[in-house]
Order: sequence, then structure tokens, then C-alpha cells
Amino acid sequence: MNAISPEAATEAADPGRVVLLTTSHRVAPGLLSWPAWQALHAADLVLCADGAHPQLPYLREAGITVSEAAPTAEELVDACAGGHTVVVVATGEAEPTLTDGLARLAGSGRVRMPDLELLPASYDLPGARLLDLVQVMDRIRAECPWSSQQTHKGLAKHGIEEMYELVEAIEEGDREELREELGDVLLQVVFHARIAEEDPDAPFSVDDVAATIVTKLIHRHPHVFGDETAATPEEVREHWLRTKAQEKQRESVTEGIPLGQPGLALAAKLASRVRTAALDVPLPSGEGVGYELLALAVRAEAAGVDPEAALRHAAREYRDAVRAAEGLTA
Repeated sequence: MNAISPEAATEAADPGRVVLLTTSHRVAPGLLSWPAWQALHAADLVLCADGAHPQLPYLREAGITVSEAAPTAEELVDACAGGHTVVVVATGEAEPTLTDGLARLAGSGRVRMPDLELLPASYDLPGARLLDLVQVMDRIRAECPWSSQQTHKGLAKHGIEEMYELVEAIEEGDREELREELGDVLLQVVFHARIAEEDPDAPFSVDDVAATIVTKLIHRHPHVFGDETAATPEEVREHWLRTKAQEKQRESVTEGIPLGQPGLALAAKLASRVRTAALDVPLPSGEGVGYELLALAVRAEAAGVDPEAALRHAAREYRDAVRAAEGLTA
């Protein structure tokens, strides 16, 4: 009987290695990390349970042989025996079953387990979930009876309501509510952009919206993206106002101020424009509550106080006093 060499015995006893290769559907197929390509080329066996996995055409084009199979934990351990490396291209739903099976097998103590490595082949960059939101909005616009009929004008009131709710969450200091309300505001942006794609005369997409604001931000921050310098918030504001004025080329400082906003905010915005332009414009001399409120708003703006926020704060205290008088908690 021939004796088994120590080298052969060691190789036979080597349990091998399993590499679970994960990819992000938000990254174009084929754009894998270098460690992922190294693992794929070095593998003795590459498996994928999903024959329609978006990576498969690119892997095969790169010369990787991929077997369409969904092995059990026991079968995978057997395939690794003898020091083999098996790469499993993750499909999302099958992997928890496989990894749970491997965990149970390891816990049984019956077999020597291969090394298990989780290797992200592609991963989400910051903002990647926004792609999901765009896809969900596309489907809702196409399939939802209510959403498919909405227009910019019809959604306008919802945008105003969502902004008020966002402001309330900020002023209340509720972090969970803040996250939710930010999502609701973001939805309004994506919804309007999706509707705008269908305009027969001047369509634009959410990418056009993003490109516009990116260009604006870069242009208005020459101290970040250009050769200008700014060491204080005041200098930043000067840059912003100067570049904004160059962009807009307005004939009057009042241009661009939405008259439909709440009265105190409107008065404060007008006062801010007048003060920034160093204009000497006396307040109207009429009588009545409106003129008194205008004077208060101008005074608040000059003192660096947001009159809308100040009034909301006072109104909340008034509300709490009312509830206390009713025997209720705030």
C-alpha cells in the first residue's frame, strides 16, 4: 500500500475557502473592484443561483466560467474540500439561506469548515439610494391612478404643507420627525421632476434639476471651487450675493421675492434686500395693524431675528398656556 505524502495529506485536509461576492444594483454591472476580479480569476469554481443576474454577461465576457447553481451548505463545503476556492456571486435572496446553513453546519462540529469571506465587489456611494427613489417614482407615476394624474399646480399645496411640517420638526428638535419630513420634501422635488419629463414643449428630468443646482452651488462658492478666499460667514455671504447679482441682473432689489409667502416673512425679505442694497426707503406711514406688523418685521430683520420664527415661538408658548388653563399637558 502506497503511503500518502505529508504534502498530499495537508492538501486533502485543507477545507478551502468560500468567497461571497456582493454587488450593488445601483452601480453599472461589470464595474467591480480589483479584489473582486482577482478572486474571480483565482477561483476554482464560480457559482450564481440567478441565471439572469446582471453581472453574468460581463463576467463571462471577461473569461470567467460561471455555473448557474444554488448549492446547499453541505454541497458548498464539499466543493471547497482539498483547498479549493469557491466564489458565490450573491443574488440577494438565496444568500441568507446559504449563510444560515453554513452557520448551522459550523455549529454542529461535524465538519471542518472552509474560510468564509464576504467581499463587496461594488458598493453604494453616498446618495445612491436617491436612484431607488427615482425608480420608485417612475413606477408610481406610471401605475398609480392618483399619481399619474397629478400636475405641478395640483401638487403645489402639498409642497407648502411639507415645508411647514419640516420647519416644525426642526423647531421641535425631533430627529426622527426631521428625517421623515426631509424625505417628504425630497419626494416633492422628485415628483415634480418626474412630471416635468412629460412636458411636450420644455421637458427636463431630475438629473437636469440636480445639474442646475450643482452648477449654481459651484459658481456661488468661488472660495471653495475657485481662487477666491473667505474666512468668515460674512465674507461667504458677500461672495454669494455678488455672484447671485451677476447671475440675475435684476432691475430692482424686489425682483424674485415671492409675494405669496407668509406676510411676516415677506416683510422681512423686503427689508433684507433694502438693507443689503443700502437703500434709504422710509416705511409707509399708513395706520392700522398691517403697518405696525410691517414695522415690527423690519425691526426684527435689522436685529437679526426671523420674525416668522419669533412669532411661532411665542404662539407655541401661548398654545401651552391655553392647554395648561384647560388642565391639559403641553
